[in-house]
Amino acid sequence: MRTIVHLSDLHFGRVDPRIVVPLIAAVKATAPDLVAISGDFTQRARPRQFAEARAFLDALPFRQLVVPGNHDVPLYNVGARLLAPFTLYRRYIADELEPVFVDDEIAVMGLNTARAFVTKGGGRLDSVQVLRAVERLRGLSPNIIKIIVTHHPFDVPAGVSPDHLVGRAAMAMGHLGAVGADMFLAGHIHVSHVGHTTERYRIEGHSALVVQAGTMSTRGRGELNTFNVLKVERPHVTVERHSWEPGRDAFATSWRGEFEHTPSGWAEVA
Repeated sequence: MRTIVHLSDLHFGRVDPRIVVPLIAAVKATAPDLVAISGDFTQRARPRQFAEARAFLDALPFRQLVVPGNHDVPLYNVGARLLAPFTLYRRYIADELEPVFVDDEIAVMGLNTARAFVTKGGGRLDSVQVLRAVERLRGLSPNIIKIIVTHHPFDVPAGVSPDHLVGRAAMAMGHLGAVGADMFLAGHIHVSHVGHTTERYRIEGHSALVVQAGTMSTRGRGELNTFNVLKVERPHVTVERHSWEPGRDAFATSWRGEFEHTPSGWAEVA
């Protein structure tokens, strides 16, 4: 079994400082095999904010797989935004924008959806990125659970505008579904959610889980600060949502879902 902690939208520069130490303690308590962070480490891509995010990552002594978000691209420094949008991200967070982790149980692949030229926080994938991921996934053992990590989501819950979906999502889902991608982890919308790809996409023989993490910033959209813990052992996946409890100054499990891989795809266990 593999344990994955899924964090997103840390937004250093808009983090409530009370949660940082309890968050580190909560992550350590799970003893994860991997910490996956789906972007937006900073609020405005400033050096001080990146330095705070780096200190947070250094406090987590676990293997990490991270991708940038739209807030990790400079907004007001137009020159940096257009000519070198990921310079500070690479300096402080990770040089690799599309990292990969593979062992004998899981294959986790990050795809960079952040773009310098997109306004209003939009993101996008292109065919080169997707086909590169497909080649990495192709040929892996069918017993390995294949997980894609992006900042922008492939699906959103009811009440959230589909404008937040990653650009060219249908194209990407078609290719990734064909090689059996099992889970899609993302953030961006600051709302926790677990759903199925079949709710939006119709790909014969493919049903994957879509897992959204909330935010660690003060920019919550009606939801307390949350992160996810995934326990993965084919054919089973458990997703736990851990929420901030202000009265206790701690995180605690607030929701738990169990899923099983069936001949028709991933299904929730009653």
